[in-house]
Amino acid sequence: MRFKCQPGCIACCTQKGWVYLTEDDIKRAARFLGMRAATFEKRYVYRMKTRRRLRRAMSACPFLDGAGCSIHPAKPTQCRAFPFWPELVGDRKEWRTTGRRCPGIGRGELVTIEAALRVAGEMREGYPGMYGD
Repeated sequence: MRFKCQPGCIACCTQKGWVYLTEDDIKRAARFLGMRAATFEKRYVYRMKTRRRLRRAMSACPFLDGAGCSIHPAKPTQCRAFPFWPELVGDRKEWRTTGRRCPGIGRGELVTIEAALRVAGEMREGYPGMYGD
């Protein structure tokens, strides 16, 4: 597998879907923005029974601006782990399909399957129940 995020690319940020959050993601982003976690959650988080996700205004991430991710150093686990999500790492067809939307897939140095699986494991750990675990 090869992957290298391309400078200025925001293709992953503009895909349809939700950005799910861990409790640590909420705390880290709130701290980065200089606010309490409760304030961050009230403003940016939609809480369901077992999951939390970012609210989206006009189907765009609230932290996406002209320069990219405005909370990049504190971005959520799901964003940080892309494209090494379990459903992509474990399925060559899905990896190739995603590569048509992500110009970083297929570029850069070779990423070992062990390293990709380690990141996918972070996703499984951070989002229990989402991957049949």
